[in-house]
Amino acid sequence: MSIYHYSAVAMNGKDKSLREYKGKVVLIVNTAGRCGFTYQYKDLQRLYDRYKDKGFVILGFPCNQFDHQEPDSNDQIQTSCMLNYGVSFPLFQKTDVRGNDAHPLFNYLTGQKNFKGFNEMHPVSKILLPLINEKHPEYLSDNYSIKWNFTKFLIDPEGNVVDRFECTTDPIDIERDIESLLQQVTA
Repeated sequence: MSIYHYSAVAMNGKDKSLREYKGKVVLIVNTAGRCGFTYQYKDLQRLYDRYKDKGFVILGFPCNQFDHQEPDSNDQIQTSCMLNYGVSFPLFQKTDVRGNDAHPLFNYLTGQKNFKGFNEMHPVSKILLPLINEKHPEYLSDNYSIKWNFTKFLIDPEGNVVDRFECTTDPIDIERDIESLLQQVTA
Protein backbone atom coordinates (compact mmCIF):
# COMPACT_ATOMS: atom_id res chain seq x y z
CA MET A 1 0.00 0.00 0.00
CA SER A 2 1.16 3.56 -0.76
CA ILE A 3 -0.32 6.97 -1.49
CA TYR A 4 -0.59 5.86 -5.13
CA HIS A 5 -3.66 3.80 -4.23
CA TYR A 6 -5.63 7.01 -3.60
CA SER A 7 -7.14 9.83 -5.57
CA ALA A 8 -8.65 13.17 -4.57
CA VAL A 9 -10.68 15.91 -6.18
CA ALA A 10 -8.48 18.69 -7.56
CA MET A 11 -9.57 22.33 -7.43
CA ASN A 12 -10.87 22.02 -11.00
CA GLY A 13 -13.39 19.41 -9.79
CA LYS A 14 -11.70 16.46 -11.50
CA ASP A 15 -10.62 13.32 -9.69
CA LYS A 16 -6.82 13.12 -9.67
CA SER A 17 -4.92 9.92 -8.97
CA LEU A 18 -1.92 10.38 -6.69
CA ARG A 19 -0.20 7.87 -8.96
CA GLU A 20 0.58 10.94 -11.10
CA TYR A 21 3.21 11.84 -8.49
CA LYS A 22 4.99 8.49 -8.62
CA GLY A 23 8.75 8.91 -8.48
CA LYS A 24 8.55 12.32 -6.77
CA VAL A 25 9.13 13.37 -3.20
CA VAL A 26 5.73 14.57 -1.98
CA LEU A 27 4.72 16.73 0.96
CA ILE A 28 1.01 16.40 1.80
CA VAL A 29 -0.37 19.21 3.97
CA ASN A 30 -3.82 19.97 5.35
CA THR A 31 -4.21 23.73 5.16
CA ALA A 32 -6.48 26.56 6.28
CA GLY A 33 -6.62 30.22 5.31
CA ARG A 34 -7.55 31.73 8.68
CA CYS A 35 -5.25 29.87 11.02
CA GLY A 36 -2.34 31.00 13.16
CA PHE A 37 -0.19 28.79 10.92
CA THR A 38 -1.45 30.16 7.59
CA TYR A 39 1.87 32.01 7.21
CA GLN A 40 3.33 28.56 6.43
CA TYR A 41 1.91 28.87 2.91
CA LYS A 42 4.81 31.24 2.11
CA ASP A 43 7.47 28.79 3.28
CA LEU A 44 5.71 25.90 1.56
CA GLN A 45 5.77 27.89 -1.68
CA ARG A 46 9.48 28.70 -1.17
CA LEU A 47 10.25 25.00 -0.77
CA TYR A 48 8.16 24.17 -3.81
CA ASP A 49 9.92 26.82 -5.93
CA ARG A 50 13.33 25.63 -4.75
CA TYR A 51 12.80 21.91 -5.43
CA LYS A 52 9.97 21.46 -7.94
CA ASP A 53 12.42 21.00 -10.82
CA LYS A 54 14.29 18.35 -8.83
CA GLY A 55 11.34 15.99 -8.34
CA PHE A 56 9.47 17.58 -5.41
CA VAL A 57 5.80 18.47 -5.14
CA ILE A 58 3.53 19.77 -2.39
CA LEU A 59 -0.13 18.76 -2.30
CA GLY A 60 -2.37 21.08 -0.31
CA PHE A 61 -5.67 19.89 1.14
CA PRO A 62 -7.73 22.74 2.61
CA CYS A 63 -9.75 21.65 5.62
CA ASN A 64 -12.44 23.40 7.69
CA GLN A 65 -12.47 20.93 10.60
CA PHE A 66 -10.26 22.85 13.01
CA ASP A 67 -12.18 25.72 14.58
CA HIS A 68 -13.76 26.53 11.18
CA GLN A 69 -10.60 28.22 9.92
CA GLU A 70 -11.25 27.46 6.24
CA PRO A 71 -14.86 28.57 5.64
CA ASP A 72 -14.35 29.83 2.07
CA SER A 73 -15.44 28.10 -1.12
CA ASN A 74 -12.89 26.15 -3.14
CA ASP A 75 -12.68 28.96 -5.70
CA GLN A 76 -12.11 31.54 -2.97
CA ILE A 77 -9.44 29.36 -1.37
CA GLN A 78 -7.53 28.97 -4.61
CA THR A 79 -7.71 32.70 -5.38
CA SER A 80 -6.66 33.67 -1.87
CA CYS A 81 -3.72 31.25 -1.90
CA MET A 82 -2.48 32.63 -5.22
CA LEU A 83 -2.98 36.31 -4.42
CA ASN A 84 -1.85 36.34 -0.79
CA TYR A 85 0.88 33.69 -0.78
CA GLY A 86 1.81 33.09 -4.42
CA VAL A 87 0.80 29.43 -4.12
CA SER A 88 1.37 27.52 -7.35
CA PHE A 89 1.64 23.98 -5.95
CA PRO A 90 -1.39 21.71 -6.48
CA LEU A 91 -4.39 22.30 -4.25
CA PHE A 92 -7.30 19.96 -3.81
CA GLN A 93 -10.88 20.71 -2.85
CA LYS A 94 -11.76 21.04 0.82
CA THR A 95 -11.28 17.71 2.52
CA ASP A 96 -12.06 16.20 5.92
CA VAL A 97 -8.85 14.84 7.41
CA ARG A 98 -10.12 13.34 10.68
CA GLY A 99 -13.23 11.67 12.03
CA ASN A 100 -15.86 9.48 10.40
CA ASP A 101 -15.82 11.43 7.12
CA ALA A 102 -12.04 11.64 6.79
CA HIS A 103 -10.73 11.10 3.28
CA PRO A 104 -9.24 7.58 2.99
CA LEU A 105 -5.86 9.12 2.08
CA PHE A 106 -5.67 10.79 5.48
CA ASN A 107 -6.73 7.63 7.27
CA TYR A 108 -3.84 5.93 5.50
CA LEU A 109 -1.36 8.70 6.31
CA THR A 110 -2.25 8.85 10.00
CA GLY A 111 -2.16 5.06 10.17
CA GLN A 112 1.43 5.12 8.93
CA LYS A 113 2.84 7.83 11.21
CA ASN A 114 1.58 8.64 14.69
CA PHE A 115 1.24 12.02 16.34
CA LYS A 116 4.56 12.81 18.03
CA GLY A 117 3.42 15.85 19.99
CA PHE A 118 3.60 19.57 19.42
CA ASN A 119 6.74 21.66 19.72
CA GLU A 120 5.74 23.57 22.83
CA MET A 121 8.50 26.13 22.20
CA HIS A 122 6.91 27.23 18.91
CA PRO A 123 5.48 30.76 19.31
CA VAL A 124 1.98 29.76 18.13
CA SER A 125 1.88 26.88 20.64
CA LYS A 126 1.11 29.41 23.38
CA ILE A 127 -2.24 29.99 21.68
CA LEU A 128 -2.85 26.58 20.12
CA LEU A 129 -2.36 24.31 23.13
CA PRO A 130 -4.76 26.16 25.47
CA LEU A 131 -7.30 26.39 22.62
CA ILE A 132 -7.23 22.65 21.95
CA ASN A 133 -7.29 21.76 25.64
CA GLU A 134 -10.24 24.07 26.32
CA LYS A 135 -12.38 23.75 23.19
CA HIS A 136 -11.30 20.47 21.56
CA PRO A 137 -9.77 18.06 24.10
CA GLU A 138 -11.10 15.17 22.00
CA TYR A 139 -8.47 16.02 19.38
CA LEU A 140 -5.83 14.72 21.78
CA SER A 141 -7.67 11.51 22.70
CA ASP A 142 -5.58 9.29 20.40
CA ASN A 143 -2.03 9.15 19.10
CA TYR A 144 -2.74 9.03 15.37
CA SER A 145 -5.38 11.51 14.15
CA ILE A 146 -4.54 14.93 12.78
CA LYS A 147 -4.69 17.47 15.57
CA TRP A 148 -4.68 20.78 13.67
CA ASN A 149 -4.14 22.57 10.36
CA PHE A 150 -0.76 22.37 8.60
CA THR A 151 0.09 18.81 9.59
CA LYS A 152 2.64 17.64 7.02
CA PHE A 153 3.42 14.14 5.73
CA LEU A 154 6.65 13.55 3.82
CA ILE A 155 6.43 10.84 1.16
CA ASP A 156 9.33 9.10 -0.60
CA PRO A 157 9.51 8.50 -4.38
CA GLU A 158 7.89 5.05 -3.93
CA GLY A 159 4.83 6.58 -2.24
CA ASN A 160 5.71 5.54 1.31
CA VAL A 161 5.15 7.81 4.31
CA VAL A 162 8.59 8.68 5.68
CA ASP A 163 7.70 11.18 8.39
CA ARG A 164 4.99 13.32 9.92
CA PHE A 165 5.48 16.90 11.04
CA GLU A 166 2.92 18.71 13.15
CA CYS A 167 1.80 22.29 12.62
CA THR A 168 4.42 23.47 15.11
CA THR A 169 7.17 22.36 12.73
CA ASP A 170 7.71 25.12 10.21
CA PRO A 171 8.14 23.91 6.61
CA ILE A 172 11.63 25.34 6.32
CA ASP A 173 12.70 23.11 9.23
CA ILE A 174 12.11 19.98 7.12
CA GLU A 175 14.19 21.15 4.16
CA ARG A 176 17.05 18.75 4.96
CA ASP A 177 14.62 15.84 5.09
CA ILE A 178 13.33 16.82 1.65
CA GLU A 179 16.85 17.19 0.26
CA SER A 180 17.80 13.76 1.59
CA LEU A 181 14.83 12.11 -0.14
CA LEU A 182 15.49 14.01 -3.36
CA GLN A 183 18.82 12.20 -3.61
CA GLN A 184 16.75 9.10 -4.31
CA VAL A 185 15.06 10.86 -7.21
CA THR A 186 18.26 12.04 -8.90
CA ALA A 187 20.32 8.94 -8.09
